Amino acid sequence: MAYLVPSEFVTKMVDAGESKIFMSTRDTLVRAYMAGAILALAAWFAVTINVQTGQPLLGAVLFPVGFVMLYLFGFDLLTGVFVLCPLALIDKRPGVTLKGVLRNWGLVFVGNFAGAFTVAVMMAIYVTNGFATPPSAVGHAIGIVGESRTLGYQQHGANGMLTLFVRGMLCNWMVSAGVVGAMISTQVSGKVIAMWMPIMLFFYMVFEHSIVNMFLFPSGLLLGAKFTIMDYLIWNEIPTVLGNLVGGLAFTGLTLYATHIKTGPTRSIK
Repeated sequence: MAYLVPSEFVTKMVDAGESKIFMSTRDTLVRAYMAGAILALAAWFAVTINVQTGQPLLGAVLFPVGFVMLYLFGFDLLTGVFVLCPLALIDKRPGVTLKGVLRNWGLVFVGNFAGAFTVAVMMAIYVTNGFATPPSAVGHAIGIVGESRTLGYQQHGANGMLTLFVRGMLCNWMVSAGVVGAMISTQVSGKVIAMWMPIMLFFYMVFEHSIVNMFLFPSGLLLGAKFTIMDYLIWNEIPTVLGNLVGGLAFTGLTLYATHIKTGPTRSIK
């Protein structure tokens, strides 16, 4: 499994951020749509495993299959571009501007949401026999997730909001580590192993991932869960997006860039 040293794969991170900023609108949306859809399928898969086996660890072990698929296919998650695109701006790549970074983030958000929502609709049809019957056990479990992770935070007020934000930070610390993992090897097996580990950790620890939530929470609303769209936006999606941005950029992107590209002066040995 050919391994790239940190200075090499961090340079690849900056290159990737630059290329995504200049990508066409069509390609950005298509890649984001497919990423959101595949990750949503993986979340549905993991919840199904949890319900059928009663073993959350097994669901966490197998959930990364979706993340691996979408990155091997070259698709983009918002949590990934949160980390990669700012590095191209910080590195002062020619033509890279803050407007370009924000444009990419906006397009990827829209594409991810559209893809995740598409799978949410298909899942709702699947677990209710076309809305003809009450939700199956899997559908019921997804609805409970939506309620507990919106109203559950809301009942704790500011403390709940802080908890939500921190769980979002922790999440993209790990997810962005998975994004980087795809770059540290030139062989598929090495990429898969490096991606698998941090994604498994984030899912089992129930950190808050904005794109997974784009599937889980609209799914709950479609299945009649007892929370509102505003509950979802205010008490989950918006704070989660902000937490994902801060956590991924601070703990993965900037730290790797600072120590492997903008390295400090070495101490001379006399």
